[in-house]
Amino acid sequence: MGFVSLGCPKALVDSERIVTQLRAEGYTVAGTYQDSDLVIVNTCGFIDDAVKESLDAIGEALAENGKVIVTGCLGARPGAEGGNLVAQTHPSVLAITGPHAMEEVMGHVHTHLPRPHDPFTDLVPAAGIKLTPRHYAYLKISEGCNHRCSFCIIPAMRGDLVSRPIGEVMREAHALLKSGVRELLVISQDTSAYGVDLKYRTDFVEGRPVRTRMTELCRELGLAAREHGAWVRLHYVYPYPHVDEVLPLMQEGLILPYLDVPLQHSHPDVLRRMKRPASGERNLERVQGWRKAVPELTIRSTFIAGFPGETEGEFEHLLSFLREAELDRVGCFAYSPVEGAAANALEGAVPDAVREARKDQLMQVQAEISQRRIARRVGSLQRVLIDSIDRHGAVGRSSADAPQIDGVVKVAPHRSLKVGEFAMVRITASDAYDLQGEVETAAEISPRKN
Repeated sequence: MGFVSLGCPKALVDSERIVTQLRAEGYTVAGTYQDSDLVIVNTCGFIDDAVKESLDAIGEALAENGKVIVTGCLGARPGAEGGNLVAQTHPSVLAITGPHAMEEVMGHVHTHLPRPHDPFTDLVPAAGIKLTPRHYAYLKISEGCNHRCSFCIIPAMRGDLVSRPIGEVMREAHALLKSGVRELLVISQDTSAYGVDLKYRTDFVEGRPVRTRMTELCRELGLAAREHGAWVRLHYVYPYPHVDEVLPLMQEGLILPYLDVPLQHSHPDVLRRMKRPASGERNLERVQGWRKAVPELTIRSTFIAGFPGETEGEFEHLLSFLREAELDRVGCFAYSPVEGAAANALEGAVPDAVREARKDQLMQVQAEISQRRIARRVGSLQRVLIDSIDRHGAVGRSSADAPQIDGVVKVAPHRSLKVGEFAMVRITASDAYDLQGEVETAAEISPRKN
């Protein structure tokens, strides 16, 4: 069995679940097309570049193997004339499903590659098969989204919000921590809305009644992680007022002082055209309040430059917001029309060259901010999770750095360093995004200030 996984961390978790089920049923996952009797391609279908990448991957799998099942977001996208985009482009695929459709995928696998003998249960670890390094894992707490942002077609592909009961989430979290995971990265389409669809129904965690709600989940995850000396990091947190409830958990050290908040813009008129939730015009006030409560808080966000109708004044408003908010980590996309998105019908399309120029200008402004903020950590002592080691030293991450999207900490060689373990590192230098440092032993730590 071959497997190709594309797209975001939420799609990666879908891939992990499918691979886990394949292994549980006795299938072997091969590393090449030639060694595979069938190939599954988990696709992304959000922006045009991702659509092309996914269609190309399907075409390659068909050319190299010939027997292909397609799943993921692209599988739910319609074609130009109302049919299915994948089926129109690659009519020879064996089957097509949308996202988070493990049972449907397995049904197609059973049809086209009959199920092998039943394996012993210990062939699959309790935490399932992970495609990330063994010391960190994504923990998906819900599917879908109730918002209808005008630039986004995710709800059309993944549906409305469906939260996992808190007991189920915590069982997975405990299994991951017991397997050696040192960082849980909480993901969803809207982490702040966790449990809304279930009306915060009570479930049971190790025999205790606990509400299926964001604050309670963060506390339970934090307490479980503390037992294993692990981290909990929150992603995709919409800035609702109740996010304030997790700040005390950061102060207690139960979850990392880190928020990934997709703000997208600052100007009220642009936010209204985007149909963004959560009173975006108050975001600066919220950021300042969070920083006052948790001074060491790291805030990352993403923005869209050149959204339809964006004027020079509205873009300058966004730049002014960045200068005043001083966010730690920022990503920016030049607006790209997505087939099926409501924003396509908005007036005032911004020319491609202007969109790209605005994106570049925003990132230049942010680079100065990021460099200034990260420089304040020079001289401090940081707990660093080591991701890799070579003859030049190690590369790790501090509490301010999520894997793949943020900066890193480059650590000078030291005999105590181990991949997947923490090290106490004295920061000696910085640039716009990364830190450099040296391992500091307990004897060296005591007489010096952070």
